[in-house]
Amino acid sequence: MSKRRPRGVFRLLGAGVVTGAADDDPSAIGTYASAGAAFGLAFLWIAPALLPMMFIVVYLSGKLGRVYGKGLFGAIYDRFPRWVVWPAMAGAFIGNVIEAAANLGGIGVAVNLLLPAPVWSIVVVVAIGVTAMQWFGSYVWLSRVFRWLALALFAYVGAAILARPDIREVIRGTLVPSVTFDTRWMAMLVACIGTSLSAYVYTWQSNQEVEERIANGEAQPWRHPGASSSQMRRLRRDVAVGVVFSNLILYFIIMATGATLHAAGQHEIHSAAQAATALEPLAGPAARWLFALGVVGVGCLAVPVMTTGAAYDLAQAFRQPSSLHAKPREAPLFYVTIAGVAAVAVALNLFGVNPMRALVWSGLVQGFSVPPLLCLMMKMTGDRRMMGDQVNGRLVRFLGWATTASTGAATVVLLVLYARGDA
Repeated sequence: MSKRRPRGVFRLLGAGVVTGAADDDPSAIGTYASAGAAFGLAFLWIAPALLPMMFIVVYLSGKLGRVYGKGLFGAIYDRFPRWVVWPAMAGAFIGNVIEAAANLGGIGVAVNLLLPAPVWSIVVVVAIGVTAMQWFGSYVWLSRVFRWLALALFAYVGAAILARPDIREVIRGTLVPSVTFDTRWMAMLVACIGTSLSAYVYTWQSNQEVEERIANGEAQPWRHPGASSSQMRRLRRDVAVGVVFSNLILYFIIMATGATLHAAGQHEIHSAAQAATALEPLAGPAARWLFALGVVGVGCLAVPVMTTGAAYDLAQAFRQPSSLHAKPREAPLFYVTIAGVAAVAVALNLFGVNPMRALVWSGLVQGFSVPPLLCLMMKMTGDRRMMGDQVNGRLVRFLGWATTASTGAATVVLLVLYARGDA
């Protein structure tokens, strides 16, 4: 047994590193890189501030699927009246579509750094490819390949160190929040919250716990709600490992762009080439390759998550079958929605919107959907009728409601600033 344990620990850490990297999708890369360029090392505090929030939202959504046996909107449909279900579903659905479109655009401009093909053609090819993966069942194998490609994002760690940022400024920026109540700063704050706590994360995590129960032989897990203590420990462990590594990538992307682009006076990122230059302290001329591989890796993993997430939301709101274990003929609405969302995401990319700006705006849109959805999750995971003896404890209640309140306050302040016309 002692010989097997190290290998088990190695597998745990390896899976955590890969999952954490994959969570930082192109929208996240674009948002964090823009934050570092705009505000420099003074914005580093956002990483430790977001860490407990990231943990609590992923844990609550995973807990809902593991214990109750239904995905997010299947559970919302059971617990709340229709006037709550439909607006919540519409907000999450629209957020997923915009996020998928922004990420397809991000993949397109990243590949365009290496291949002289039109961005729109790259977007079309990628959309067809990821949709085919989901329809024909090859997504699991390809996701493993793309998850390892996503490790190229760890180049930002090396780049941040080799850029030699002022250690005192790094410490100050990490530990002392620098707050500016203007529209630009608040918009970036809400965008970082949105891209870190995106609605698609809630949907995906809850439904993957259900899919895992189905894979373990429970054809209808909602008929047998509940979870053992060991299952809940496994869930907390997996979530913690994943969000810690995801948060580290967030931190070093801001540090790398803050120490290079911001320090050089480039306070706005208008292109993928600019974002790639933050890797030059480490990679030199190969920075474009590292950046492109990282974006393509996480993007081709994340886009199917978003299109599938939208399909989960819509199918569950209509009480239709929604499972990747089902064949297209067994869950027609689910699979048609996957293809439809991909098609709409491609169409949105044909309007000529700046892809890097779209990545930040997608995070901003997601930021506005965080507080209401998190409020619904807190109500459900605190309901003994749904959770049984796995209702939220005191610490989870505190973290959950504190996250709901703080994210809600940030969006309210931003709305007030917009209403006043402050810049």
